[in-house]
Amino acid sequence: MSDDILTKRNGPIFEVILNRPGDGNAATDAMAADLTRIIAAESQTSHFIILRGAGSDFCVGRASMGKPPAAPQEALDRRRAYDVIFDCYDAFRGSPVPVVGVVQGRALGFGCALAALCDITIASDAAIFQVPEMAHNILPTMVMSSLIDRVPRKALAYLVYSTAAISAQRALSIGLISEVVPAAELEGQVQKLCEALLKEPRPAVTGAKEYARSAFTMDIHGAVDFARNLHATINSSSQMRRAN
Repeated sequence: MSDDILTKRNGPIFEVILNRPGDGNAATDAMAADLTRIIAAESQTSHFIILRGAGSDFCVGRASMGKPPAAPQEALDRRRAYDVIFDCYDAFRGSPVPVVGVVQGRALGFGCALAALCDITIASDAAIFQVPEMAHNILPTMVMSSLIDRVPRKALAYLVYSTAAISAQRALSIGLISEVVPAAELEGQVQKLCEALLKEPRPAVTGAKEYARSAFTMDIHGAVDFARNLHATINSSSQMRRAN
């Protein structure tokens, strides 16, 4: 793994930092692959994961966006090449523990997708979010697939077709992020969230993620039955009793 992604562990907290601040943390395909591996591995032993960007931006998108391939490719080859991004999205959804996004500055394209895919996303009031692909003659179904279970249909259509940058407050109103705070208070709010999460026993933390991952696509009866089962299973665990 290169220095384009930095990691550090603080006890049960694992932090991932996109580290190309001179380029707005634009993500290469190698970075996306590294991020996939990191999330998959560290989620097994961490209480939660924090994702942030170095410098003044969160992530301005993919480094390759708008650049044509060196030679024409067949559709199957293109599809395989793009799997690095879809696999990254899957890692966020599949993580058994929450991923907390900390967003400052720009979150564009792939960066907007990452912000949305985090289970909890806290943003500075100076942050902006954008899906600019259509302005570059790119059909953005890749980004759309990350947002499809995060934002309402009309909000998604607006982001895609208008290519407009929206404020953190607007992103909050459509469910793309969780909370907006003044820039000077961003780190303090993240610390408060970390303290709250650390007080919660790991079976409850992973159980809530497991329920949220599946319940929203179930019919109401299935969602209630799943809740009933998880509630009994997790809350009767000796690990929960030891945590009290």
